[in-house]
Amino acid sequence: MLQVERQLKDIILSIMATDPAHDINHIERVVASAKAFAIQEGASLDIVIPAAWLHDCVSLPKNHPDRHLGSKFAAKQAVTYLKSINYPKRFYADIEHAIEAHSYSANIDTKTIEAAVVQDADRIDALGAIGIARCIQVGTTFGASLYSNDDPFCGHRQYDDKHFSVDHFYNKLFKLKDTMNTKAAQKEALIRTVYMKGFLAQLQNEIGVS
Repeated sequence: MLQVERQLKDIILSIMATDPAHDINHIERVVASAKAFAIQEGASLDIVIPAAWLHDCVSLPKNHPDRHLGSKFAAKQAVTYLKSINYPKRFYADIEHAIEAHSYSANIDTKTIEAAVVQDADRIDALGAIGIARCIQVGTTFGASLYSNDDPFCGHRQYDDKHFSVDHFYNKLFKLKDTMNTKAAQKEALIRTVYMKGFLAQLQNEIGVS
C-alpha cells in the first residue's frame, strides 16, 4: 500500500489546482484522518486510502454553478487514475461511491462504512483551527469580507457566506458535527466546534460587539 500511496500522491501533485484550501496538505490531513477512523471502525483500507487520496482529484470552486457535481466528476476521474496504476478492479465501485458521497453539497447518503469514514475525514478538516483558516482562505478567493459590519454574528439577518466568511460558520460549519458518521469523528468534531465558537467569542470581544 505504501507504493500505491506514493503513486497516488504523485498523481495528485501533478494535477493539483491552485486552491489553497484544497492543497496537498488538505489531502494528506484527510488521508491521515481517514486511516485513523478506518482502523477504529474496521473499514477496508484498500478502499478508504485510495478514496481519501483522490477525493478532490476534481475540485470545483465554491461559487461554481456545478459545485454540487464536483464529487461525481472526481469519482469518475479517480477510476481512470486507478486503472493507470493497475489498482485491483474489485475495489473501484466502492472507491467511486466513497468519493462521490464525501461532498457536503452533493448530499449523498453513505452506503458503506468506507464511504462514511472518508466523508467524516473530509468534514473534520473543515473544523477547528484548520477549519477557521480554510474558511477564511476560501472566502478571500471570491472577495468575501471577514464579517458584516452591521451584524457580524448573524443575530438579526440571514446568513450570507458569499460575502462574509464568518457567516459560513453558522450556515455550514457548526452543522457538521451533527453529520458525522463514526464515533471517533463525532468526538473530534465536538472538540473542534467548541474551539471555533471560542474563536468567535474572542473575535466578538476584539471588535467590540456586545
